[in-house]
Amino acid sequence: MWRATINSWRGILAAARSEAAVREELVALALGIPLAFFITPLAWKRLALIGVMLLLLAVELLNTAIEKLSDHVTATHHPDIGRIKDMGSAAVGVALLIAGLAWLLALAEWLGFI
Repeated sequence: MWRATINSWRGILAAARSEAAVREELVALALGIPLAFFITPLAWKRLALIGVMLLLLAVELLNTAIEKLSDHVTATHHPDIGRIKDMGSAAVGVALLIAGLAWLLALAEWLGFI
């Protein structure tokens, strides 16, 4: 288990060093964790707000891995690999939409709009 933790940490560091999107999502997570405790006193809502951000980070890491592997397989443009990369980007977009909607709903509730 310790080895798996070390490997995971190395993967996060490698992705953060090479991808601006991963760095941005790590910053958003670092800001979002305390913000979730400020927005709601309910533990399950905090878990949901933090969880959607972790989900977004996980999807971004998978997308980054797909892109890095694709670039390693061939440096030339290949239409199938381009579509695969687009699918990974679409997955990130869907995860971002889920996270954004969850946070907007929580903020609307906190501000008294709901």
